[in-house]
Amino acid sequence: MAPTMHALCTIALRTTYRIRPRRPVNPVFTTISQFHSSSLQSYSDTLSPYSFRGSLSQSSRTFYDSLSPDDRLRYEQDAIKLDEHMTSPAVEARLNAEVAQEAYDALLRAPRERPDVEDDKFKPGLMSMGEIDEIDSGEDETFEGDDISSLAHGELEQHRELREYARIAAWEMPLLSKLTTPFQPPTTSNPTPLRFRYTSYLGETHPAGLKVVLEFSPVDLPLAPSQRLTLIKLVGPRYDPQLDLVRMSCEMFETQAQNKRYLGDLVDTLMQEAREGEDKFEDMAVDFRHVKWRERKLFPEGWKLSGERKQELEARRGEREQKERERLQLGKIVDGVKVIEAAVRAANEEEKVQLPSTFGRKVGLTAGKGRQRAMQR
Repeated sequence: MAPTMHALCTIALRTTYRIRPRRPVNPVFTTISQFHSSSLQSYSDTLSPYSFRGSLSQSSRTFYDSLSPDDRLRYEQDAIKLDEHMTSPAVEARLNAEVAQEAYDALLRAPRERPDVEDDKFKPGLMSMGEIDEIDSGEDETFEGDDISSLAHGELEQHRELREYARIAAWEMPLLSKLTTPFQPPTTSNPTPLRFRYTSYLGETHPAGLKVVLEFSPVDLPLAPSQRLTLIKLVGPRYDPQLDLVRMSCEMFETQAQNKRYLGDLVDTLMQEAREGEDKFEDMAVDFRHVKWRERKLFPEGWKLSGERKQELEARRGEREQKERERLQLGKIVDGVKVIEAAVRAANEEEKVQLPSTFGRKVGLTAGKGRQRAMQR
């Protein structure tokens, strides 16, 4: 029965109806396509198989011929009911109203021509002079003083973007404080052995911005000592025995998340191979030839201050300070500033020269450079 109903629906949709819109419609616009000229006729008067078969389309006629006599009769009866329903006044009125409304809305959306604006002769704009016309480019529109320049549009778009980010910072960013959680350092019950390092260039596109570096210590992984040794042999030169760290990196994917996921899956694969692998590499020695051993300078133990040595040094320092205070009180400490000031005053007094005046009075002058002689006026 399902194929029969499908065919009936197909015939009903191909039936032509005369639809009269409620509003005037642009004659160029139409929503009704060309259907088959041989549509269903009224079968209330006759049910002749020949006339019914002749009213079907080519595809429907092929389906009709493939049915049994009982199915053909049932097919014809269902077609009569469907045709009566589709040609009923209520259905026809609803279809007329919907098509007319869509046509009227399309007429309103269609661009209207301006009869008062004359079409100027095609003139290339300043920015398109001397260039090949592309597919989407055309002649410049006539400027009527109702718009701003392209540069002004760019500035306006930038201003809109800044205002959008300002609204986000003022109204949405404070809401993120509700999602904050206190930092909890990793513990033995919840360890985090894998440490990922990212590189960011603050919004700039850079090839190294996709790189993700992974560091972990084999001791932090849930492995037995023999399995840990197998893991060290598997990673090869990526293991640093001085720091007891395994360092791996990945930058072959387009995003940091993909590179991080790849490194995480790689660690899982290494752990599974170290646990369940058939070859444990027991006959192979650990090779650390890639390591450049760095000598660590250790502070001599004899130079380290013990508690008794610190007390002894404090006692000596206190004795020296006490002796300095006693000498200062007795005046045995020479004050260099005072000695210099006294020497300067004595030198100035010795260099003063008495010069006689014209009336028998001598005027004392300070001898300068070259030791000027007393002059009589």
